[in-house]
Amino acid sequence: MEPKTNTIKGSIKQDPFVRNLFERLPEDLHDSFSEEQLIHLKVALGARSWGDHKVDFRGTVKFLRWRYYYVFLAGRNRRDLTRREKNISRLIQAGLLSLFLCFSAGLGVLILYLLKSAAGIDLLPGFSFGVWDWFKTSFLH
Repeated sequence: MEPKTNTIKGSIKQDPFVRNLFERLPEDLHDSFSEEQLIHLKVALGARSWGDHKVDFRGTVKFLRWRYYYVFLAGRNRRDLTRREKNISRLIQAGLLSLFLCFSAGLGVLILYLLKSAAGIDLLPGFSFGVWDWFKTSFLH
């Protein structure tokens, strides 16, 4: 897999990983690296900006003859999302917002119905959903 440069953002030398690398190297070596070498160094060294996380649990577990490690990280997502990820995120947000609004509207209608019934208002004479009777027997007695 060939690493890609981001020509929109400019030189690889502006990348945070490369700037951090240059801070650790003598200044006379900075210009000795080509753009391609810097890109491959970034890929080879696994440059990731993990940063600080609110939740960071790491450890190992021994099971039979092997040792396994676990990592659980949680925090604010600072990654750039692809177009597909953004579309999926928007779809999930729209779905969650729709569920929240439907739940809120249903709860609002239920509360208004209970208030109407408690006030003795009968909009449809001789018809009842049975919600008021259930509420009275469950919570008021």
